Amino acid sequence: MRQRQQTSPSTWLRTIVGAGALTSLLSAPSSVAQQPASDPAAQQAFNNACRTCHSVKEGDNRLGPNLNKIVGRKAGSLPDYNYSSSMKEAGFVWDQDKLTRFMVKPDEVVSGNKMQPYGGIPAEEAGKIVAYLQAAGAQ
Repeated sequence: MRQRQQTSPSTWLRTIVGAGALTSLLSAPSSVAQQPASDPAAQQAFNNACRTCHSVKEGDNRLGPNLNKIVGRKAGSLPDYNYSSSMKEAGFVWDQDKLTRFMVKPDEVVSGNKMQPYGGIPAEEAGKIVAYLQAAGAQ
């Protein structure tokens, strides 16, 4: 006759918590910036945080430069916008990560930029905005 192994309540609790955590990880998006292109929340995040100063329409510069096809563009490179000298000299190309970090803490990415007083949005919102900008630039 086989003896049945006793399982303590703490073992069961760890198993249940572990299964719940695994389920959460598997069901969560792999990256905030990979929101669906048609996600209305992404456009709303852009409208709330950026639209006053920026446009996604090519050539439509406002207080800030237009953000049409910003991902993949060299920082400070639009010929018809008056960037800060630090942005003109930044020497990098915008990617998802750098753009997200810039929206969260602009001065940590490009010290002396013109957006300093306007930055500081939550990373989750910044990720949604990057997704929106990529979708808008692909149209």
